[in-house]
Amino acid sequence: MEYKRIKPRKIYEEVAEALLHSIKKGDLKPGDRLASVQQLAENFQVGRSAIREALSALRAMGLVEMKQGEGTYVRQFDPEMLSLPITSAVLMNKQDIEHLLEVRKVLEVGAVGTAAMKRTPQQLQTIAEVLEQMKDAFGNQELGEKADFDFHMAIAEASQNPLLVKLMNNVSEMMIETMRETRRIWLYSEQTTAERIYEEHKQIYEAIAEQNVQKAQERMLAHLVNVEQVLMQYIGEDYSGA
Repeated sequence: MEYKRIKPRKIYEEVAEALLHSIKKGDLKPGDRLASVQQLAENFQVGRSAIREALSALRAMGLVEMKQGEGTYVRQFDPEMLSLPITSAVLMNKQDIEHLLEVRKVLEVGAVGTAAMKRTPQQLQTIAEVLEQMKDAFGNQELGEKADFDFHMAIAEASQNPLLVKLMNNVSEMMIETMRETRRIWLYSEQTTAERIYEEHKQIYEAIAEQNVQKAQERMLAHLVNVEQVLMQYIGEDYSGA
């Protein structure tokens, strides 16, 4: 008889489940402000890092939102959100995100350079179509996020390297989550607009169209550095108090 390995639950998972239970029961209602990280840590008798990871998991599920300088608030409860388990919903901690962004730089800067050299007219057309979808999605967050991811995957496809595409697919779930967070932080903070995000991608496309390898790589790297700065700044502020 084979026995399934029982994976021990992490502390943050227990905390997230407890908060989720309170939301489901209605003890925590939409619009309610959660206690501070410090207060929650004292209430649950756990470390602050466990509270932060638990809140990140609930945020990734769309159950809470974190407002800079204000705190964490409960969002409208949607039963469909429960299809995403706590363990896979967590956005990842700061170090995980740093590692992911390092991988993206290695993969995508290389991919865009190869795409600039090898892309076919049809592949260039596909990238252009996705770029147009991004433009058409102004005002529609969900479509904008999808077009953003599709743009990066279209570039990987244009590299004509199936192994590279497979590697991109392997980190696609994490990429989608960090893209979603970056776009929301950017747009929420009003430091940029959907048009500016679109413009960064358009410049990458133009370099691929020109088959200018160096320019394509420089523009992709600049875009990913912008993503990194936004996420790291937000995480630093988000986790420093509230």
